[in-house]
Amino acid sequence: MKQIVQFGETVEGYNIPVLNEREIRASAGILFLGTFISLVLILSTNNFVPAKYFITLFLTDLIIRVFINPRYAPSLIIGRLIVRNQVPEYVGAKQKRFAWIIGIGLASTMFIFLVIVDAFSPITGIGCLICLIFLFFESAFGICLGCKVYSLFYKEKAQYCPGEICDRKSRQAIQKISMVQLLVVAAFIGYIFFLTAVANNYFSKEPYDLFGLYGTTKAK
Repeated sequence: MKQIVQFGETVEGYNIPVLNEREIRASAGILFLGTFISLVLILSTNNFVPAKYFITLFLTDLIIRVFINPRYAPSLIIGRLIVRNQVPEYVGAKQKRFAWIIGIGLASTMFIFLVIVDAFSPITGIGCLICLIFLFFESAFGICLGCKVYSLFYKEKAQYCPGEICDRKSRQAIQKISMVQLLVVAAFIGYIFFLTAVANNYFSKEPYDLFGLYGTTKAK
């Protein structure tokens, strides 16, 4: 029987406790979605209730991860269900714990101000924005920003980072970016500005109800 209170899994071939990066990324995607929806509801309808619930649940999930066991964190369990058919990608548990402690700090700050004090301010807004950035980088790119901060506080090198980014080595040919590719990106950015200048008036028109399902008879 596995020990209930522990951090990381013992896997053959790894000399330190590890976690499955795939389920962590899935969990980050779930939490990002919840945070984003809560923020949209605040900005569009001034409704803070979903945000209060989500921050409370978010903080609880992180506390379970850090102080009990990541195996029992609800979002990680759901993430494991989603990616259970994928080959695990093992990462060092130590730097992940450090990153999640940062998350607890941010979530606790938002919980105190928004839930307990029942007040919003730039403090909660900035905390929410930082959480969104951290979760987005983790879920979209597999980049743990908190893990990168880990090296600033600890002299020992982080082991088993996602994509082996902790190991400095030459990039493979498929990873290198050519000047032509950079020019394509620059041209695409120019295309965005061109569209904004040329098509803004057309894109700004409100679309009409094609099938009249919402009682709108206005035509463009």
